[in-house]
Amino acid sequence: MEPNHEYVEVDGATIHYVREGSGDPLVFLHGWPEFWRTWHKNLPALADSFDVIAPDLRGFGDSDNPDTSPGEGYGIAAHVADLRGFVDELGLESVGLVSHDLGAHVAQSFAREHPDRVAGLFFFDCPYPGIGDRWLDPDHLGEIWYQSFNQQPWAADLVGANRETIRHYVGHFLRHWAGDPDAFAEDLDAWVDNFAEPGNLQGGFDWYVAADERRTGLMRDGAPDLPAIEVPTAVRWGELDPVLRVEWADRLDEYFADLDFEPVPDAGHFAHYERPEFANEEIASFFEDVASEQ
Repeated sequence: MEPNHEYVEVDGATIHYVREGSGDPLVFLHGWPEFWRTWHKNLPALADSFDVIAPDLRGFGDSDNPDTSPGEGYGIAAHVADLRGFVDELGLESVGLVSHDLGAHVAQSFAREHPDRVAGLFFFDCPYPGIGDRWLDPDHLGEIWYQSFNQQPWAADLVGANRETIRHYVGHFLRHWAGDPDAFAEDLDAWVDNFAEPGNLQGGFDWYVAADERRTGLMRDGAPDLPAIEVPTAVRWGELDPVLRVEWADRLDEYFADLDFEPVPDAGHFAHYERPEFANEEIASFFEDVASEQ
């Protein structure tokens, strides 16, 4: 069943989102190279018990691609402000956040700035500060080349030359990062359609431009000392993820005070998509427990 597609104005930008169900609200934040559809195996099942809401982050999907510099419009501060405005516009006092990859950066910063607005945090394959300079491990350098490539001013023109170039580039990450290279085979056309829309490649690439100072800071200075987030947190991490390695979860408890961690066998970077039944059960159980304790 096709979900309800809706739009809301947030700080001068139009944010597209899909919404289903009723109950306690859960907001799903996608990563790169993704958009709301990365959650389409999760939303219908969870809509039986929750109000599930999956926005396209600015620069992605059917949300706006503001004509502004990456640092002003596409960094973590802009995404956090969008999320604050988004939940305000929807009239939601407190939400559960389910996130992955880029979205996990947004969720963590939002929870630090607005802990009273977050009922619980659920992460898949979570890039968190404790990874530190391990991004630069010699045997891992070959996995992060795209973070520099995506910042080149000509990258979007080169990748977006035609549908086949988009298919090759985006498809590479969907295949390589998944535990099963064919995991996205049935959806690849939808991903190509999405990133073929004007501005969508550059919108995602602008995140990497804006995030570069934070990224290189971790590589240069290592893991920072930060107060642990107090919001109840669950992390499920694909054991086969080549870009966010499950062994890097070893310092999660330093950054999340109330942590429930579990590796996910037979899943790569997209554990929510690759093992949706498992993911849906884990999300539902966690937020039911959170609700019962409040």
